[in-house]
Amino acid sequence: MTSTDIADVDPVAVVLAWLSEHPGVTAALGGPGRVSGVREAPWPHLRVAPGAGGDLRTLEWATEPEVTLEVYGDPSGWPGPHALRRIALVCALAAKELVDQPAVPGQPVVSAIRPSGVLIDSPLVDGQPRHIFGLLTTIHPPQELQ
Repeated sequence: MTSTDIADVDPVAVVLAWLSEHPGVTAALGGPGRVSGVREAPWPHLRVAPGAGGDLRTLEWATEPEVTLEVYGDPSGWPGPHALRRIALVCALAAKELVDQPAVPGQPVVSAIRPSGVLIDSPLVDGQPRHIFGLLTTIHPPQELQ
C-alpha cells in the first residue's frame, strides 16, 4: 500500500451514496432527492459532509475520519426538534448498515461506524432548524482480490 491509497478513499462520498439510496432514509425525510452534500430544499433535508474530528491513525490503510450528518428543517420552523432528532437517528442507524454490506471489488470498505459525540440541536442564526450528528467511520481502500 502507498500513502495515496488512503487519499483516494472518500468516506463522505461512500456514506452519501448509501444514504441517498436507503429506503428508510427516503421515508424518514418524506421522499427522494432530500440527501446531498449541500443545504438545499426540499425540506427536511440531510446534508452529508466532512466532520471536524476523526483519527487518521498512522496514515496507513484503515483510518477513522468523521462524517457529519446535518438534518435541516424548513426555514419556517417545520418540522420540530423532536422530528428532526428522529430523522437524524434514522439516518445514523442506516449509515451503520454499511458495516454489514459485502465488499465490492474496487470500492472502499467500511468496517465500523460509531458516534463521535452527541446529537446536537443547533438551529442556524436565521432560526432554520438543524440537528447535527457526527459519525466516526472506519474505512480502508479496496483490497486486491487474489
